[in-house]
Amino acid sequence: MTAAAMVAEFDDVAGWTADAVRQLGDRYAIPAACRGSASPTALAWLAEACELSAGMRLLDVGAGVGGPAAWAAERFGVSPILLEPMPAACRAAARLFGLPVVLADGRRIPLRTASIDVAWCLGVLCTVEDKAGLLSEIHRVLVPGGSLGLLVVVAQGKQLLRPPDGNHFPGQDELDALLGNVGFDVVEQIDRPAEVPRSWSRRAEEVAAMVEARHRAHRAYALAARQGRRLAGLFDGGHLSMQLIHATRQGRRG
Repeated sequence: MTAAAMVAEFDDVAGWTADAVRQLGDRYAIPAACRGSASPTALAWLAEACELSAGMRLLDVGAGVGGPAAWAAERFGVSPILLEPMPAACRAAARLFGLPVVLADGRRIPLRTASIDVAWCLGVLCTVEDKAGLLSEIHRVLVPGGSLGLLVVVAQGKQLLRPPDGNHFPGQDELDALLGNVGFDVVEQIDRPAEVPRSWSRRAEEVAAMVEARHRAHRAYALAARQGRRLAGLFDGGHLSMQLIHATRQGRRG
C-alpha cells in the first residue's frame, strides 16, 4: 500500500502545482514540474550522457508532473512517453505539457520489449521496495545498448533508522549490485550538481509559495511538507546524497 505521505507529495501536490502554473504562466511549468530532484544542470548532464537526439523515444519512469521529459523534448526534440502511477500527477502532466502519459506502475510497463531508445528514472528508485523489479522492466523495454539515466538518493553509511514514509534508500553497494544483476553496465556516476540558475529556482519557489498559500491547511499539504523537512534534515546531516548515473543495457544495438 502506498504511504499517505507519498500520495500527498506526489499526487495531491502535483495537481495543486498544475493549478498554480496555470495562473502564473507557462514559463513556470518546467521549473515547477522538476521541483524536488531535477535541475537544469542535472538534466543537461543526463541528456549529454545519454546522447539524446531528435526523434529518440524517451521513457520517463515515474515522471511525476512531467518537467524533465518536457525539458528534454523542448531542447533535444526527443519523443517522450511519461509513465506515472499517481492519477493526479498524470492529469497535471497532460494539462501542462500535452505529452503522452501512461497511468501505470513502473514494475509493469505496458510497452513492447526493446521499444524504447532511452529511459530516465529520476528520484523514483528510492521510493520503491522492489527495485530489482522496476529496473528489470526498464531493462526489458530498452533496446540493447540503450541508455538509462538515473537520479538516485543514496544512503551514506549505516542504514537509516527512520527514513521518511515510503522511502527505501539504497546504499552504494546495493545499487551497484542491483544494476549489474539486472543487466546494466554503469558508464558514469557523479554527485548531482548543486548549481541552479536563480531564474529557474525563483519560478519554482513562486509556484511552491502559491501552493502553500492556498493549501497549507490541508492535511495532504502538511504530510508533504513534513516529508520535505525530514529529507532536508537527512541531506544536511550527510546521511543521504543525490547521485546521477548513466548506465547502458547490456548488448549491442541491432
